[in-house]
Amino acid sequence: MSCTGNRWLKTPALDRLAASGIRFERAYTTNPVCLPARFSFFTGKMPSAVGIGHNGDGRKGVPKHILPQAMGTLFRNAGYETVYGGKVHLPRGMGIQAIGFKPLTGDRRGKLADECAKFLKQKHERPFLLVASFINPHDICYMAINAHRRTQGQEPMGNQDSRICERVIEQPRKGLKEFAEHHCPPVPANFEVPKLEAECITTHYLKRRAFRAYARAKWPAEMWRLHRWAYCRLTEMVDKHIGTVLDALRDAGLDGRTLVVFTSDHGDHDAAHRLEHKSILYEEATRIPFLMSCKGVVPAGKVDETHLVSSGLDLLPTLCDYAGIEPPKGLHGLSLRPLASGKPPETWRDHLVVETDTGRMVRTARAKYAVYASGAHREQLNDLQADPGEMHNLADDPTHRPDLDRHRALLRQWVERTGDRIAANYIVREAPPASR
Repeated sequence: MSCTGNRWLKTPALDRLAASGIRFERAYTTNPVCLPARFSFFTGKMPSAVGIGHNGDGRKGVPKHILPQAMGTLFRNAGYETVYGGKVHLPRGMGIQAIGFKPLTGDRRGKLADECAKFLKQKHERPFLLVASFINPHDICYMAINAHRRTQGQEPMGNQDSRICERVIEQPRKGLKEFAEHHCPPVPANFEVPKLEAECITTHYLKRRAFRAYARAKWPAEMWRLHRWAYCRLTEMVDKHIGTVLDALRDAGLDGRTLVVFTSDHGDHDAAHRLEHKSILYEEATRIPFLMSCKGVVPAGKVDETHLVSSGLDLLPTLCDYAGIEPPKGLHGLSLRPLASGKPPETWRDHLVVETDTGRMVRTARAKYAVYASGAHREQLNDLQADPGEMHNLADDPTHRPDLDRHRALLRQWVERTGDRIAANYIVREAPPASR
């Protein structure tokens, strides 16, 4: 967003939302992949709680006891009108109506914005919960997919998302070197591959999707810069749609009594470590935006750079808190209302956990620990204050052994407390003391 100091794009709608409320700088997804993260949004649970690690696991469905505790059902039973528009991508059996929402539109772009505006301007007899699930800047994923398809003599993908991505980069790609030099963001400071990167990233994530390996190995810097430029344009595209919704809220006279939350299911690596896409436990994929605004309730213009926020775990308890609804029992999330009101509690979590299908990550105040299921260098320890780009893995450095053991213990305790059966098979325990 341009309000964070990014000079390569303009996001007036999101900037306006941030200026009217609070922006959490240390917010993380529960899993940097669409379906698992969205499962968390609407249940307040970690994806591993129902055996979900990646998008494909959604085919298995979820236990039936999950549905009565889902966000839409909770709010509908409390007397709210619950409406959902846009991208869904939830596990089998968790359709929009099954989790308590009335469908607004399946469109994920401009039509969604217009339908939301129309809904907001209607007369409302009851309080409402509206989910506007926009797709972009997710279309960026087709840049690498289509580039690789061309190397195989294949046409670009024909779906709408692919066509939009192709239109954005069509002209710039023809004079790429000159365009990149004059118009594109530079490659990031952490553009290169870390020397001690976890081998699992190559074997599990890159080699299993040929376009990912192709982009890392074959793309010149100019292509990565074009990727970053296109990502900015797609972000501006969704910002315009968000502006339509915020304008309608204001025009309907609802902005003074409506809580607005903006977040995302995951990030994009955006050329960091010569990666695009998501899935991996680097900051670019796991750290996400989280904005909250409510005139007269949330103080304006706040930036929280201290407290660790889990979007998937904390969203549901937060909404329930503002609405006066009792959240389901046994959730591990926290309401952000005290932080947003400027009255933080005396104690707050000192770490949070992020999952992937073959890895787990622990984020603490200064450091970050990740462990992957297999391969060399499967443990990663980074000092994010000294090394925000995650270029220097400290896990094998004896001087950092106490910090490594502390993070191992935090993850082990979390796995035991939450019953994470997936990670239990590969978490690392402290080495036993040497025998005398």
